[in-house]
Amino acid sequence: MPEIAINLEGQNGLNWRRWKRIVRAVEDLGFAALTRSDHYTNSDPPDQDSLELWISLTWLADNTKRIEFGPLVSPVSFRHPTMTARMASAVDDLSEGRLVLGIGAGWQQREHQNYGWDLLDVPARFQRFEEGLEVISRLLHSNEPVNFAGDYFQLHDAILLPRPARPGGPPILVGGNGENRTLPLAAKYADEWNGVFVSARRYAELNAQLDRLLVAERRNVADVRRSLMTGIVLGRTDEELAQKLEGRNQERLRERGILVGTPGAIAEQVDILDEAGVERLMIQWLDLDDMDGLEVLANTLL
Repeated sequence: MPEIAINLEGQNGLNWRRWKRIVRAVEDLGFAALTRSDHYTNSDPPDQDSLELWISLTWLADNTKRIEFGPLVSPVSFRHPTMTARMASAVDDLSEGRLVLGIGAGWQQREHQNYGWDLLDVPARFQRFEEGLEVISRLLHSNEPVNFAGDYFQLHDAILLPRPARPGGPPILVGGNGENRTLPLAAKYADEWNGVFVSARRYAELNAQLDRLLVAERRNVADVRRSLMTGIVLGRTDEELAQKLEGRNQERLRERGILVGTPGAIAEQVDILDEAGVERLMIQWLDLDDMDGLEVLANTLL
């Protein structure tokens, strides 16, 4: 059975009241980790509450004892990598080594337009992303001042002080399913690769491709944790499940990698993901007020 974590879409109504309640529930119910997205706003109006990511993670670091946590993911498009490295190192130390640093390229056009950030076209976006990964990696790993000359980021005798308590700082997570850009970056920089909304069959294919890329990078394939973020439609009974599906086809949802069913069916689907190589399953929890459902999920999988 993979480790089970919870992932929140923080731009879809997250505020302090909801955040504190969910954090405590995830810790108390026995989930392995809690992650959340990093966005100014949702992709379509109307805007909703969107609690700032790094401030919320700082509170979590000091108010939990056990769970791992982190951004899924923090984009270099509106988070300068030098500041991300500084914040991540400090929050990881505050939590005594429980942060997983998810880094991304940025994708949501609306927030970039609304708040004045340049998203760039896809090739340039990924070039900037790789530079950001390089900058963050060097600052976390180097005990000496770092120099770097990129098209988007530059370092001149830059050093991260105090040094991270964990050697090398928090592990870096790279998420995505792209074979041409994302997986090669994960093979080069990541301590964890996170697939997103894919079936068990497709996940296994991508996982094998990552193994090959890691070998080409002369890295040990066992050094990179494999995780998956996907959605869920969970009903305690067949009747409740039918209500939550709202007419959607179960098989089509499952083809997209979404977990669908009553508790027994969900557990079977998770076992199949385990066989595909998923070591940590991050379940997207969209109803931020459904604490009863979160408890049912814990009872089902933990």
